[in-house]
Amino acid sequence: MRFSTLLSTLAVVATGASAANVRSADSSIAASLTAANFYGSPIPPWEPGHHPGWYYGKGPAPSGIAAVLSGLLCDILDLLPFCLHCPKPPHPPPPHKPPPPPEFSQTFSNLTCASQDDSFQTFGLVDTIADCSAMCDTVSGCTFFNTYHDVNGKGGSPLLTCSLFSKCLTASSADNCGGQSQPDGSIDFITNSDGFCKKKPTA
Repeated sequence: MRFSTLLSTLAVVATGASAANVRSADSSIAASLTAANFYGSPIPPWEPGHHPGWYYGKGPAPSGIAAVLSGLLCDILDLLPFCLHCPKPPHPPPPHKPPPPPEFSQTFSNLTCASQDDSFQTFGLVDTIADCSAMCDTVSGCTFFNTYHDVNGKGGSPLLTCSLFSKCLTASSADNCGGQSQPDGSIDFITNSDGFCKKKPTA
């Protein structure tokens, strides 16, 4: 049995969806979101030919990204412990109790270069820093995340790049400063690069 067929079968059983609703495309996307494939982004963002592996947020799906982490795809991924998972909404704090302290400490902010390191795990696009933090919470071994605007076209984009790493990094790792030629003739550049180290790696 092909892996995508197995995924479709599992999704039908676990979610109660009809076979017609479990698209083979969703199964194929889920099968590509493994650690061995850097969760859909095998080329890191500082290398030529890189492409975000996924999108997590509330906005419309970015053009060219198949793995939009919502809906049925999340249901399929929940069945597969070795794949990327969609973040779960945080539990609200009990009444009259302060929220817990943040799990991350900021190691740098507002740089014009992004982190690059051999501990790279994956990267995608998010709407907010909080969304990237939530993604780090879903990836085993994630210890550090870097958010930034990669301005890689004349039109720009409001989305943040979210890169995840298994080692805590500092500003000294931020030496990916863009400068790559884009299809529209522009040169990409990086703004608003922020780094956050997790106090305890994701299990």
